[in-house]
Amino acid sequence: MATPSKIHIVDVTLRDGSHAMKHAFTVEQVKQVAKGLDKAGIEYLEVSHGDGLGGSSLQYGFSKVNEMELIAAAAEVCKNAKVSVLLLPGIGVKEDLEEAVQAGAKMVRVATHVTEADVAKQHIELGRKLGLKTVGFLMMAHMAPVEKLVEQAKLFESYGAEIVYVTDSAGTLLPHEVKERVSALREALSCEIGFHGHNNLSLAMANSIAAVEAGATYIDGSLRCLGAGSGNTQTEVMVAVFERLGYETGVKLYPIMDVANEIVAKWMPRPQEITGSSLIMGYSGVYSSFLLHTQDAAKKFGVDERDILVELGKRKAVGGQEDFIYDIAAQLAKKKTAIR
Repeated sequence: MATPSKIHIVDVTLRDGSHAMKHAFTVEQVKQVAKGLDKAGIEYLEVSHGDGLGGSSLQYGFSKVNEMELIAAAAEVCKNAKVSVLLLPGIGVKEDLEEAVQAGAKMVRVATHVTEADVAKQHIELGRKLGLKTVGFLMMAHMAPVEKLVEQAKLFESYGAEIVYVTDSAGTLLPHEVKERVSALREALSCEIGFHGHNNLSLAMANSIAAVEAGATYIDGSLRCLGAGSGNTQTEVMVAVFERLGYETGVKLYPIMDVANEIVAKWMPRPQEITGSSLIMGYSGVYSSFLLHTQDAAKKFGVDERDILVELGKRKAVGGQEDFIYDIAAQLAKKKTAIR
């Protein structure tokens, strides 16, 4: 079992947190958070619409501020930290990535569903060509057997990815399942391995430890857990826990706590708690960014949002199927009316 002494924490507050903020980050908020993360010693911070470059749309929710403006604002205030962006092929296009580089991006994480790595070849190659740290991001990693995960990760590596992520988008994996997946990738790949977790079952920190113990060297977190569903592994908690475990993160504890508590906490729309619905997302294996869409649909059709989420889990819905949420809500409402 690999036991790396140095791990890299990638803070995704300004990207995954965009879901919880309904994509309404302002330039000033981004500057404050980026400056605080930089001061604390974070190496990479991700900035973009929650669904990545090009995500501002009717389907995923419009951004309050153009994401290129936000990327440029973050890059402007960082002395050492580097700005990362997320790109989902089909949502973001080549021109979006080129524009992000002009705005100051230094890393791209190309994200696909766990069985669709083959659609990312051109985007991975473009990332390398543009001189970016280039990452493959396998979302909804619980929805494929380990052998399939390894197969898809190998594709990412063959295209030029320098890091491949196991991404627990639904916050549904248990620690032994994370360890099994990361270990399999560690054995099969030469590149570095990363882990991105959500806290829907209150396991994000435990899963992050399991990932590191299995050989992952890049771990994602967000300040105060600000992210989709019940949020991500909490960055400032990770810094403290990994330090106690003897790992070097290069992040200073008091400054990272300060940016979490004195900046982010003040404008969070609500505490990032494990609510009934986010718990059901983890329990049912549902994509964490479906939460707010589901709550809107439940209100519109007068049905229990937990029933929508359970149905989404049964039907194995994946990212990009947000319209499906409203279809299911309408079906449940019709069924409810028929019973009466």
